[in-house]
Amino acid sequence: MDVADISFIFNRALSKTFDKRKLLFVFVVSLLCGLLVIFFKGIASGSGSWMKMSLIFLPFFLCAGVLLSTGIMLIRIYHDEMKRKEVSYRAVLGKSWEIIVGASYFSIPFILCYLLLWMLMGMFLLFEEVPLVGPLFSVILAFGPFLLNLGSIILCIFNVALLFYAAPAVALKGLSGVWVSNNIIKKFQYDIFGNVLLAIIAVFPIAIFLGILSVAGLMSDPSFVVASKPLFSTMRWVFIMVPFVAFMAPAIVFFFNFSAEAHVLTMKKISEMQTKIR
Repeated sequence: MDVADISFIFNRALSKTFDKRKLLFVFVVSLLCGLLVIFFKGIASGSGSWMKMSLIFLPFFLCAGVLLSTGIMLIRIYHDEMKRKEVSYRAVLGKSWEIIVGASYFSIPFILCYLLLWMLMGMFLLFEEVPLVGPLFSVILAFGPFLLNLGSIILCIFNVALLFYAAPAVALKGLSGVWVSNNIIKKFQYDIFGNVLLAIIAVFPIAIFLGILSVAGLMSDPSFVVASKPLFSTMRWVFIMVPFVAFMAPAIVFFFNFSAEAHVLTMKKISEMQTKIR
């Protein structure tokens, strides 16, 4: 693949991004995910560092499962648009319901791995509380919490990669974990750099919007503080979240549109390469 190929699929994915029905659909789903994140954030207020860690990362993995199912529906809608078919959201949902529900289970391994890391972190914190030798343990085993936190971040990155690489494969070819895994492996065997670059392009708008909106949210903190109580702080974030997810919706739609285009382009290039070899 070259710059012309990437430019073509980028522009085509962008052209189908600002659709009112898509944006409204993503807005509603993102709003529900945002409420889940804020709920966990409210529970984490006043908790210890160990509990805060679980309550920060766990909603991310839960929301990723919801977004994967959402992405499958968006990609199927986008596929119909590219085929110039009449798009019926109800029909697409009816045909895709089993796949959409089944795909949400792809996040379970990530959740289980994270819970394992979280329990190991608890063991390290427990060792630190042992009388006399606790401080010594905390110094000698200082690399432990670092590696566990690093592992949690890597799990998040892999989860985002799952959204980009697995969603179009499942949406276009059906729910088969073995086939999806082989498909992703085949893509990276063909062109590691190209596939990583495509994922970065898809994530870039989300990262930009998320960064700008997060800074704006943090800057508004001193201006609109109602009270220091966690309840008021949580409710304030509920109202801030509404415009937050509204601005994020186009970036999310583009992400899945572009993932579908990248999947088709990569599979086409792999097919062409195999034909030349034969």
